[in-house]
Amino acid sequence: MIQKAELSVTLFALDKSEGLSTHAASGDALVIPLEGTNHIEIGKKPFDIKQGDCIILPANIAHSLKATSRFKMFLTVVK
Repeated sequence: MIQKAELSVTLFALDKSEGLSTHAASGDALVIPLEGTNHIEIGKKPFDIKQGDCIILPANIAHSLKATSRFKMFLTVVK
């Protein structure tokens, strides 16, 4: 949706069991769930999120995501 050198905003839509494998980003990221549920691990610490929640993925910390139902989210990364 928005891709700039210092900021990106992306809308993700995942089916159940789809996700993003373990990786680290160079900037802090904000996950805003819009629909469904998702399991996130941030540096080996587990979180289950749903619509109405939000969570920060700190820069340079490994994290992964896996949809536990059909899932939509906004992902904002500040570099």
